Amino acid sequence: MDIVGFLKSQFICHLLICYIFIVSGLIINFIQLFTLILWPINKQLFRRINCRLAYCISSQMVMLLEWWSGTDCTLYTDPESYNKYGKENAIVILNHNFEIDFLCGWNFCERFGVLGSSKVLAKKELSYMPIIGWMWYFLEIVFCKRKWEEDRKTVMQKLLNLRDYPENFWFLIHCEGTRFTEQKHQISMQVAEAKGLPKLKYHLLPRTKGFAVTVQCLRNVVSAVYDSTLNFRNNENPTLLGVLNGKKYHADLYVGRIPLEEVPEDEQECSNWLHKLYQEKDAFQEEYYRTGTYPAVPVVPPRRPWTLLNWLFWALLLLYPLFKLLINMINSGSSLTLASFAFVIVIASVGVRWMIAVTEINKGSTYGNNDNKQKQK
Repeated sequence: MDIVGFLKSQFICHLLICYIFIVSGLIINFIQLFTLILWPINKQLFRRINCRLAYCISSQMVMLLEWWSGTDCTLYTDPESYNKYGKENAIVILNHNFEIDFLCGWNFCERFGVLGSSKVLAKKELSYMPIIGWMWYFLEIVFCKRKWEEDRKTVMQKLLNLRDYPENFWFLIHCEGTRFTEQKHQISMQVAEAKGLPKLKYHLLPRTKGFAVTVQCLRNVVSAVYDSTLNFRNNENPTLLGVLNGKKYHADLYVGRIPLEEVPEDEQECSNWLHKLYQEKDAFQEEYYRTGTYPAVPVVPPRRPWTLLNWLFWALLLLYPLFKLLINMINSGSSLTLASFAFVIVIASVGVRWMIAVTEINKGSTYGNNDNKQKQK
């Protein structure tokens, strides 16, 4: 293979992308560790710095979607709401069907300038994941064990801590609790039947307690709920590995802005409101499957250059010493040195593949497994 063909090979591209992401991510995690000294001195400065540091990591993922794979993301919404996006705090309710739904969400956060500061209600296991999980720790992400008796107090405290956050943020919550699969849907509808709730065709039964507490804790801080529905054209089944391979997808995202004043304060009424919303979302989803579009104005928010510039900065910073080290090792002729370098590369690739596996639908929660059916009733 000639040198041009070698450099263009998919394997080499994967290695270089993984190398830049892992090394830059660990460097940023290390810097974030030192920002802890600011917390008792100036908490708001700590937060602002960590928003910028987190952007350096998450924007690399968005760069892969926007620039590497060239995925098209079309937003459907009304013009009046569009003008408010990025200028207010919001709770985002998003369907949870795809492996890259979080990445498409990040893409829209980036388009409206809130990528570095946005939050999510995430499972506790993600906090242990290097780079992204550690980054989220410094962003004060709300982690939960998905056992409400244990989670309630901790989740409430972390949400209340966000009331004085200095940056505009979107707080994402997947009310279904886990990604949609046919097995999980079957179990979820058994729960709906047992509780006397209307069955859903395209969603799992929403878990209302986390949403109700989020609304309660962030009321008068958050201006609206963004009811969001993500779909991909042509029945595409996008994966993070596909994005890494440069495959282009076509995403459609509907966002309906609901002023928070319209969400009931009482927990039971809030729960009923959320169930009704998911019944509407189900009908809305069926309409999309039938027509292939949403009944709203389509718009593609302008793509900003910062994700690409950030990636190029880290590429220039990290690739030169890598190539210099590689050339020196080749010139040394040491088999042990070359073998050690190859081992490190393999470990890095396995590490990235492990992080990708976390996003895969079949590696999700145990919701709906036979051993857990009784727990869901």
